Amino acid sequence: MSFWLLLVCVIGTANGAVGLVVFYEQDVKDRVVELGLTTKDRIKRNSLLSGAAVFVPLLFLVPAMVYGINGAEGFLDGFLQMTAVYLISGLFDRFFIDLYWVGHTKAWLIPGTEDLRPYIPIKAHIKKWTSTLAGFPMLAAIIAGIASLVR
Repeated sequence: MSFWLLLVCVIGTANGAVGLVVFYEQDVKDRVVELGLTTKDRIKRNSLLSGAAVFVPLLFLVPAMVYGINGAEGFLDGFLQMTAVYLISGLFDRFFIDLYWVGHTKAWLIPGTEDLRPYIPIKAHIKKWTSTLAGFPMLAAIIAGIASLVR
Protein backbone atom coordinates (compact mmCIF):
# COMPACT_ATOMS: atom_id res chain seq x y z
CA MET A 1 0.00 0.00 0.00
CA SER A 2 2.91 2.35 0.64
CA PHE A 3 4.22 1.75 -2.86
CA TRP A 4 0.72 2.20 -4.27
CA LEU A 5 0.34 5.55 -2.47
CA LEU A 6 3.74 6.64 -3.71
CA LEU A 7 2.77 5.65 -7.26
CA VAL A 8 -0.49 7.62 -7.05
CA CYS A 9 1.46 10.68 -5.85
CA VAL A 10 4.16 10.35 -8.51
CA ILE A 11 1.60 10.00 -11.30
CA GLY A 12 -0.59 12.75 -9.86
CA THR A 13 2.28 15.23 -9.68
CA ALA A 14 3.98 14.18 -12.93
CA ASN A 15 2.92 17.41 -14.64
CA GLY A 16 3.31 19.53 -11.53
CA ALA A 17 1.92 19.63 -8.03
CA VAL A 18 -1.31 21.27 -9.23
CA GLY A 19 -2.40 17.79 -10.35
CA LEU A 20 -2.86 16.77 -6.72
CA VAL A 21 -3.95 20.12 -5.29
CA VAL A 22 -6.91 18.10 -3.97
CA PHE A 23 -4.68 17.07 -1.05
CA TYR A 24 -3.89 20.69 -0.12
CA GLU A 25 -5.80 22.95 2.27
CA GLN A 26 -8.71 24.99 0.90
CA ASP A 27 -6.77 28.28 0.82
CA VAL A 28 -4.23 26.73 -1.57
CA LYS A 29 -6.99 25.28 -3.77
CA ASP A 30 -8.68 28.68 -3.94
CA ARG A 31 -5.42 30.41 -4.85
CA VAL A 32 -4.62 27.89 -7.58
CA VAL A 33 -8.05 28.47 -9.14
CA GLU A 34 -7.61 32.25 -8.74
CA LEU A 35 -4.25 32.03 -10.53
CA GLY A 36 -5.88 30.13 -13.39
CA LEU A 37 -3.70 27.05 -12.91
CA THR A 38 -6.76 24.79 -12.70
CA THR A 39 -10.53 24.94 -12.28
CA LYS A 40 -12.91 23.92 -9.53
CA ASP A 41 -14.32 21.26 -11.86
CA ARG A 42 -10.87 19.81 -12.52
CA ILE A 43 -10.15 19.76 -8.77
CA LYS A 44 -13.43 17.94 -8.19
CA ARG A 45 -12.64 15.41 -10.94
CA ASN A 46 -9.10 14.85 -9.65
CA SER A 47 -10.47 14.47 -6.13
CA LEU A 48 -12.74 11.63 -7.29
CA LEU A 49 -9.95 9.96 -9.27
CA SER A 50 -7.30 10.22 -6.56
CA GLY A 51 -9.81 9.23 -3.87
CA ALA A 52 -10.77 6.14 -5.82
CA ALA A 53 -7.13 5.32 -6.54
CA VAL A 54 -6.27 5.45 -2.83
CA PHE A 55 -9.40 4.24 -1.04
CA VAL A 56 -10.64 1.44 -3.30
CA PRO A 57 -7.46 -0.59 -2.72
CA LEU A 58 -7.61 0.19 1.03
CA LEU A 59 -11.18 -1.03 1.27
CA PHE A 60 -11.07 -3.98 -1.11
CA LEU A 61 -7.53 -5.01 -2.06
CA VAL A 62 -6.10 -5.13 1.47
CA PRO A 63 -8.93 -7.34 2.85
CA ALA A 64 -8.75 -9.55 -0.26
CA MET A 65 -5.02 -10.04 0.26
CA VAL A 66 -5.33 -10.58 4.01
CA TYR A 67 -8.12 -13.14 3.77
CA GLY A 68 -7.50 -14.55 0.29
CA ILE A 69 -3.73 -14.70 0.01
CA ASN A 70 -2.55 -14.63 3.63
CA GLY A 71 -5.33 -16.96 4.73
CA ALA A 72 -6.48 -14.93 7.72
CA GLU A 73 -9.24 -16.63 9.66
CA GLY A 74 -11.70 -14.92 11.93
CA PHE A 75 -11.85 -11.43 13.31
CA LEU A 76 -8.60 -11.14 15.28
CA ASP A 77 -6.32 -12.54 12.59
CA GLY A 78 -7.82 -10.31 9.90
CA PHE A 79 -7.92 -7.27 12.18
CA LEU A 80 -4.26 -7.58 13.16
CA GLN A 81 -3.04 -8.09 9.60
CA MET A 82 -5.12 -5.26 8.13
CA THR A 83 -4.15 -2.95 10.99
CA ALA A 84 -0.48 -3.66 10.30
CA VAL A 85 -0.87 -2.92 6.58
CA TYR A 86 -2.92 0.23 7.21
CA LEU A 87 -0.55 1.55 9.90
CA ILE A 88 2.56 0.92 7.82
CA SER A 89 1.07 2.74 4.83
CA GLY A 90 -0.28 5.50 7.08
CA LEU A 91 3.09 6.02 8.74
CA PHE A 92 4.76 6.05 5.32
CA ASP A 93 2.30 8.76 4.29
CA ARG A 94 2.82 10.81 7.46
CA PHE A 95 6.63 10.58 7.58
CA PHE A 96 7.83 10.26 4.01
CA ILE A 97 5.14 12.00 1.96
CA ASP A 98 3.87 14.66 4.38
CA LEU A 99 6.90 15.52 6.48
CA TYR A 100 9.69 14.96 3.99
CA TRP A 101 8.41 15.12 0.41
CA VAL A 102 5.76 17.84 0.84
CA GLY A 103 7.45 19.62 3.74
CA HIS A 104 11.11 19.66 2.71
CA THR A 105 11.33 19.44 -1.07
CA LYS A 106 10.17 21.65 -3.92
CA ALA A 107 8.31 18.83 -5.66
CA TRP A 108 4.94 19.89 -4.20
CA LEU A 109 5.57 23.63 -4.50
CA ILE A 110 2.96 25.46 -6.55
CA PRO A 111 4.20 28.79 -7.95
CA GLY A 112 2.17 31.68 -6.56
CA THR A 113 1.27 29.87 -3.33
CA GLU A 114 4.60 30.08 -1.52
CA ASP A 115 3.12 32.45 1.07
CA LEU A 116 0.62 29.73 2.05
CA ARG A 117 3.34 27.35 3.19
CA PRO A 118 3.58 25.14 5.12
CA TYR A 119 1.08 23.33 2.94
CA ILE A 120 0.26 21.00 5.82
CA PRO A 121 -0.35 23.18 8.88
CA ILE A 122 -0.17 21.78 12.42
CA LYS A 123 -3.97 21.42 12.66
CA ALA A 124 -3.99 19.29 9.48
CA HIS A 125 -1.08 17.19 10.79
CA ILE A 126 -3.05 16.49 13.97
CA LYS A 127 -6.09 15.37 11.95
CA LYS A 128 -3.94 13.16 9.72
CA TRP A 129 -2.13 11.56 12.66
CA THR A 130 -5.43 10.95 14.44
CA SER A 131 -6.94 9.34 11.36
CA THR A 132 -3.83 7.19 10.93
CA LEU A 133 -3.47 6.02 14.52
CA ALA A 134 -7.17 5.73 15.43
CA GLY A 135 -9.04 5.66 12.13
CA PHE A 136 -7.11 2.87 10.43
CA PRO A 137 -7.49 0.40 13.32
CA MET A 138 -11.22 1.23 13.42
CA LEU A 139 -11.47 0.62 9.67
CA ALA A 140 -9.65 -2.70 10.09
CA ALA A 141 -12.04 -3.66 12.92
CA ILE A 142 -15.11 -2.87 10.81
CA ILE A 143 -13.85 -4.80 7.79
CA ALA A 144 -12.67 -7.74 9.92
CA GLY A 145 -16.04 -7.78 11.70
CA ILE A 146 -17.91 -7.90 8.40
CA ALA A 147 -15.55 -10.55 7.03
CA SER A 148 -15.95 -12.73 10.13
CA LEU A 149 -19.75 -12.55 9.81
CA VAL A 150 -19.68 -13.37 6.09
CA ARG A 151 -17.23 -16.27 6.32
